[in-house]
Amino acid sequence: MACISTISLPAFSQGLLPYTPNLNAQELEDQGLALLQEAVQLVQFRQYQLAFPRAKLAAQLAPNKYQSWFVLGTLYLQEENFDEAIINLKLARSIEPKEGSIFFSLGNAYFQKGEYQTAITEIEAGLKLSENSPSVRDGLFDLANSHYMLKNYDLALKNQEKAFNLDKSFWPAINNIGLIKYEQGDTKSALKDWQQAVKIDPEAAEPMLALAVAIYTQGKEEEGLKLADKALSLDGRYGDLEFLKKNLWGDRLLRDTETFFAVPQIQTLRTRVQRETNDN
Repeated sequence: MACISTISLPAFSQGLLPYTPNLNAQELEDQGLALLQEAVQLVQFRQYQLAFPRAKLAAQLAPNKYQSWFVLGTLYLQEENFDEAIINLKLARSIEPKEGSIFFSLGNAYFQKGEYQTAITEIEAGLKLSENSPSVRDGLFDLANSHYMLKNYDLALKNQEKAFNLDKSFWPAINNIGLIKYEQGDTKSALKDWQQAVKIDPEAAEPMLALAVAIYTQGKEEEGLKLADKALSLDGRYGDLEFLKKNLWGDRLLRDTETFFAVPQIQTLRTRVQRETNDN
């Protein structure tokens, strides 16, 4: 490897150099924040690939603003690049250690990595800082899910109920309350929770399919098949057991679902939905 002093650089005529304005640090930071605002707007429209380069440049131009690293970390989280997400979110936290939403995003990253106890630690720290923040609902939701994965069902249920009480339109919370209760053997209560979730959002495929499985298992076969047809037509991904497992369906519900999926009518339905998905 050559020593740097031996490297010969090409000579450039001064006339060929591009004009570069003499920007001071404040102007550079202002440009970075403007780019960051553009990135945030693009994220709101799910234009993640367009948001990424703006967020990266914003972090270079405004490295002392926690928002730069927070947005960049959130984008990495969206891309499921959890290690990079954690690195950038920790940078944001080092600049602003009292911003609870950073802790919530870190908790979500650790949760998705499968590091549930670390997720719990981060989220609980965020909750102490963010009692009245709009992000508390999502923090409680992730906290409940982390406890659920550790089979701390009582704590999972307690925090999921808190999340739902903060926002009665947040059907994922009541859906997951049903998942917890089903694993605890309380099928009757789980059915009520999934019915409530579907009432909140009639297009929510997940609680609809869970309801279909539970109803079919109770012997209401025709009703269960009809619900499953609607659920899988809304979102064919729920016809995949691995996808259901990723969405926190527990062992008991997965066993019942596997039996349900073996029913000839459901096999035909899943094949049709998969074919339609591929055609689109």
